[in-house]
Amino acid sequence: MVDTARRDTGVEGVEGGVGLTALLVAAARAIETHRPDSLAQDSYAEHFVRAAPASAAWPVRIREVPDGDSNPLWGRFARYFGLRTRVLDDFVLQSVHTGGARQVVLLGAGLDSRAFRLDWPPGCVVFEVDREGVLAFKHQVLGELSATPKTTRIPISTDLRADWAGALTNAGFDTAAPTVWLVEGLLFYLPHAAETYLISTVDRLSAQGSALAFEVKLDKDLLEYRDSPLYTSTHRQLGIDLLSLFSREPRPDSATALAGKGWSTSVRTPFDFTRRHGRGPLPEANDALAGNRWVFANKPQP
Repeated sequence: MVDTARRDTGVEGVEGGVGLTALLVAAARAIETHRPDSLAQDSYAEHFVRAAPASAAWPVRIREVPDGDSNPLWGRFARYFGLRTRVLDDFVLQSVHTGGARQVVLLGAGLDSRAFRLDWPPGCVVFEVDREGVLAFKHQVLGELSATPKTTRIPISTDLRADWAGALTNAGFDTAAPTVWLVEGLLFYLPHAAETYLISTVDRLSAQGSALAFEVKLDKDLLEYRDSPLYTSTHRQLGIDLLSLFSREPRPDSATALAGKGWSTSVRTPFDFTRRHGRGPLPEANDALAGNRWVFANKPQP
């Protein structure tokens, strides 16, 4: 599979920069999947990790990590991604099963496999929006596994700095139907103006009854935690310098902006869900997760 991935130009989409972080999250999901107290199951995650030369030697089980859960990267940080996966899985499933939405849009979909692994009600359509290289790599790996989505899946190859809204509507997105939007692990990397535009565009495209979940960082100074074990271990072990990838611009208050447009919003810390599920990271000193927030929003019916 690795040799095939090398021949496929799509592998370039995950071999460097922000694309490489998609493989990091996939490795974390693989580790979570194999835990006896797993919060989320993603049987495809380890195949993505093994298929890319850059990550082929990374662990996909915690027992493959010499210092196990005490390793800041593959222990605490990976557990964070596992928790995030579970929380957003629950959000999406609740929105389609009880909220009635049948359109789901994954902005910056990365190596998300929700279309293949979640229990979808009849009639759902999942739009996956990301760069061509990332989606090509995903298609290559899933094709070799003969994976079949459990609902209608429409990949849309476009850069989120381009006219992704136009590409989405051209692919069959219905602006009159309620939509579930997921923006997972994306906004950290966008400049202030790009995040503001993305959130306002989601609002414009959302019919009443839509729902949105996204992740933000509220740190006023990201460099305050530059020596955090999460950042230093990720850089040392994988060569990924997250702080060099994150936008350093002051962040917009997107939750308040949505509230001003009539959405009901809830801003939570990851630690809230650690306590709920009994598993996941808790606050610690010099914590790179201190500013992370998960925002859940709903656009009420009239």
